[in-house]
Amino acid sequence: MDYMDSGLRYTPNSDKDWDTSVQFLPASDNKKLEKKKGPGKIGAVIGVVIFAAVVALMAGLLVWHFHFRKDVRIKRMYSGSMRITNQVFEEAYENSNSSEFKALARQVITQLKTIYSKSPQLAKYYVGSTVQAFSEGSVIAYHLSEFNIPSGQEAAVDSAMATVDRLVEKEQRALNRPGNALVLDDVVSAALDTRLVSGSFSRFLKFSEHTRSNYIGQIQSPGFPNSPYSSNTFIQWQLRADPNYVIKLDFDTMNLEDDCRNDFVKIYDSLVAIESRVMEEMCGYYSPSEQLTFLSSGNVMLVTMATNDRENYPGFRAKVSQVRRGTKGTTCGGQLTGQKGTFSSPNFPNYYPPRLTCQWSIEVPAGKSVMLKFKKFLLSEPGQDSSKGCYKDYVEVNGKKLCGEQPDGVLTETSKSNTMSVVFYSDSSYVDRGFDAEFEAIDVKDPCPKQFQCNNQRCIKSELQCDGWNDCGDMSDELKCKCRSDHISCKNGLCKPSFWKCDGIDDCGDGTDELDCGGCKSGQIACRNSKCVSEKNRCDGKDDCGDGSDELDCGRGSADTDTRCSEVTYKCKNNKCISKVNPECDGTRDCEDGSDEENCDCGRSMFKTSRIVGGQDTEEGEFPWQVSLHVKGYSHACGASIISPRWLVTAAHCVQDDGKTRYSQPGTWEAYLGLHTQRKIGGAVVKRNLKQVISHPNYNAYTYDNDIALMELDSPVTYSDYIKPICLPAPQHDFPTGNTVWITGWGATREGGFAASVLQKAQVRIINHSVCDKLMGGQITSRMLCAGVLTGGVDACQGDSGGPLSSPSGSRMFLAGVVSWGDGCARRNKPGIYTTVTKFRGWIKEKTGV
Repeated sequence: MDYMDSGLRYTPNSDKDWDTSVQFLPASDNKKLEKKKGPGKIGAVIGVVIFAAVVALMAGLLVWHFHFRKDVRIKRMYSGSMRITNQVFEEAYENSNSSEFKALARQVITQLKTIYSKSPQLAKYYVGSTVQAFSEGSVIAYHLSEFNIPSGQEAAVDSAMATVDRLVEKEQRALNRPGNALVLDDVVSAALDTRLVSGSFSRFLKFSEHTRSNYIGQIQSPGFPNSPYSSNTFIQWQLRADPNYVIKLDFDTMNLEDDCRNDFVKIYDSLVAIESRVMEEMCGYYSPSEQLTFLSSGNVMLVTMATNDRENYPGFRAKVSQVRRGTKGTTCGGQLTGQKGTFSSPNFPNYYPPRLTCQWSIEVPAGKSVMLKFKKFLLSEPGQDSSKGCYKDYVEVNGKKLCGEQPDGVLTETSKSNTMSVVFYSDSSYVDRGFDAEFEAIDVKDPCPKQFQCNNQRCIKSELQCDGWNDCGDMSDELKCKCRSDHISCKNGLCKPSFWKCDGIDDCGDGTDELDCGGCKSGQIACRNSKCVSEKNRCDGKDDCGDGSDELDCGRGSADTDTRCSEVTYKCKNNKCISKVNPECDGTRDCEDGSDEENCDCGRSMFKTSRIVGGQDTEEGEFPWQVSLHVKGYSHACGASIISPRWLVTAAHCVQDDGKTRYSQPGTWEAYLGLHTQRKIGGAVVKRNLKQVISHPNYNAYTYDNDIALMELDSPVTYSDYIKPICLPAPQHDFPTGNTVWITGWGATREGGFAASVLQKAQVRIINHSVCDKLMGGQITSRMLCAGVLTGGVDACQGDSGGPLSSPSGSRMFLAGVVSWGDGCARRNKPGIYTTVTKFRGWIKEKTGV
């Protein structure tokens, strides 16, 4: 039975002729045997009955153990490929219905049976094989083999199949081997992904595409873009290129369910689903700006898609073309000379091809050394831990292997002479973005002139040494330091910024920064009002704290009607209170009336967040509630956040009149929603004028207290992937000290620098209120929130007034604060001050209805 060659078929040259064939990979019914009923009542005497029952039970167990149990079989499928070296590829081999294909397939199947017969472990469980396809080189055969294995023997068969290449060698050396037998090498075999053998599939589709020069083909999920893909469906696309070409697969849309256990797309460097040849597995929604371009190692590629019975999405679309082997993107390595230069992995910043080895020889002027710095380094692969050696994809510099995922610009290598050898290796499975590197000639005696040289050879500014931040990446700039007066002196010799004191996180590593915090004694818990009570009083049904905080999150559930309403309990729309902390929009209905899950179309980025290790540029659509406020006729002035189709939240100090401009008037402003890059107004961007500006009546221009304002758009905006609201927190929403939050904006990217053109992001951490008040000279009111930058990067975002402080909670972001004042949002050793949104929740609802 031809498991893979089934379902609906499409061949580009056939003008979409379809034919229906047999089912793909049907799941076997393992429930072959049923227990028989035990013996009936055999006598009136109770002792005899018991004795008979015990005997029958023992007999039944023995029969089950020795007869039934051993007969429980599991169907297991193995996919594989092999090169036939004594055959020449014919065009007819592309067509599985041709007589040539069938004749060679029969030979392959016969030989597979002979090979498996060489292993007792395989011979007794072997059912049969099917040939799925052939490709060039001389001829490569792709096949599926089925085994019927007793339960518990799967690992033994897996082990035998992993060494099938040895069986092939044994078969090739046989003296009685027929003269016309196939000569085989490059034999690969692996168990098929069990998700591809699902018995729940009700629909099986198969497509074929052969590219040619100066032609761009297209593959897409059925129904795209007009309708979602269908449920319980398995689809495969067999892609071929001409000889001496490779396949280029370029996705412009990828929009699947988030969980890869349900719906997924897998790409193989093969024509059958061999797990050791899988290039990538994808699910979720990727931004169109995300570069999803793959190159094959040879002239074939397989794309598979599997869906379950729930949550169908639009699907995907990709362009298919061929690239001549040896052109840019398919080759790498060479001789690099001069004072400085750059090079990268093939196809960077897209995915590099599998099964590739490249070597660069770098030479700088005599008397100098080579310093190599990786601006990007993304060589991550499932199953490879960089701390335990690089045995899959890696870069080797002068014999030292590097792999995994490294922050931008941190990975640096230096040679001891004026030459350096760099080798890049990718194995047959899973590919990544690769690397972008630069080299320069340095003075061996003074490799970092007027700078500090880290132990990892990186050069940093001297003033960054002993400032509490790990600028080197290996902590060498923070060792053997004498701390400044405005830093925490850790007992272990490290220095840390003062605003990390008393935030519940051990930044020193020895607990120094969490000492003398005025906390509670051992055996006590801290109430929200700073009172200390015994741990035994927590969740005892009594308000021991006085503010009810010792009775929060006690797991009483939504049915609990005894919760007393207080400043810290969540109030439902029916005016009943629940003790759960932050219940709103968490996916669980906690209020009896369901009001905690109302208006929850907020705080989510539609796109799968890409990893930008150490970088600060956001992806398009990553923070879709971010707004850029422009003064008409000028450029960006302030940030704001979308909270509904008509309303924005910003800072009051942004809308205060000065001698020249009436910032309080709606006609002064225009709002750009969905913007990612300043002065680049794409199709996703919406411009709106304002209808009204409402500054908080108690705003104090001297202290920045109550620094919040509302803006109403002149017409409501339609939400899109790039324009969405952020969730507004309930008045009782808790944003604990130490929590990691995000600040975004187009502010200056460095001290005294120019504003950024691309929307920036920085991770910051909420700072202890009393510590912040002390740092800022007693200027912090109860309506202000402090946060400090989480990493010490010099280029960290400084944000914009009025922009959001976004706090993750589950899969959503809540508006914790509004950028207000201080020394920017992410300057080193200086906290940023934000308006606390929870304190103004009632005012926002009164003015906007949101």
